[in-house]
Amino acid sequence: MSVRVQNSTRSTLLGDAIRLADSSQTRRTGLLKSEKLVAGQGLWIVPCSGIHMFFMKFAIDAVFIDKKRRVRKAVPNLAPWKIALCLGAHSVIELPVGTIESTQTEKGDQLTLDIL
Repeated sequence: MSVRVQNSTRSTLLGDAIRLADSSQTRRTGLLKSEKLVAGQGLWIVPCSGIHMFFMKFAIDAVFIDKKRRVRKAVPNLAPWKIALCLGAHSVIELPVGTIESTQTEKGDQLTLDIL
């Protein structure tokens, strides 16, 4: 299953090949088996209010959102072996580094997520 993620506030596209991780297994595995993310790709982890980068091979951008899909926190360039948390977040979207900056996504923005 693939998801398209748009920033409705800024009329920008964060990705159109975002995988959904909504089971215990897919949330636990996350991006650990991935070598990299390219523009348009990502992972939407539901539910999730915190992520760790232990054993990751590359950095990511992380966008934490609430149940109404409003951005609660944007964490650019989260490096391997780091942790990111956001109280009040319902889920997180992991994206290639540079996505937050190129889409100008910030706290308070409204996202639209469409299952393709």
